Amino acid sequence: MKNLLLFSLLALAGCASTGGTGEAPVDVRGADVARRVQDNGDTIEEYRISGQLRMVKVTPARGAPYYIYDRNGDGRMDSDKDGVSPVYWKLYSW
Repeated sequence: MKNLLLFSLLALAGCASTGGTGEAPVDVRGADVARRVQDNGDTIEEYRISGQLRMVKVTPARGAPYYIYDRNGDGRMDSDKDGVSPVYWKLYSW
C-alpha cells in the first residue's frame, strides 16, 4: 500500500514538473520595473517597455506570487471572453 501511494505521489510530481520553461510568455528584458508596496504588505511590480505596461507581478504578503501579462502588446492586460484576466502562478521549478 505504501508503495502504491509513493508511486502515485511521484507520478503527480512528475506531471507538475513538465509544464513550461519557467520564462515569462512576454519578453520583458530591459524593461523598466516600478515596485510599490501596498498597505496590506502586497508588493506590485510593473514591467514597462517604452512606457507601455507589459507584465505585472503581484507578490502577496502571504502566498505565492502571480503574474498578469499583455501578450499581444496592445496596452491592455489579456482577458478571456468574459473580461476576466487570467492569472498565472509558477507552481514548480528546478
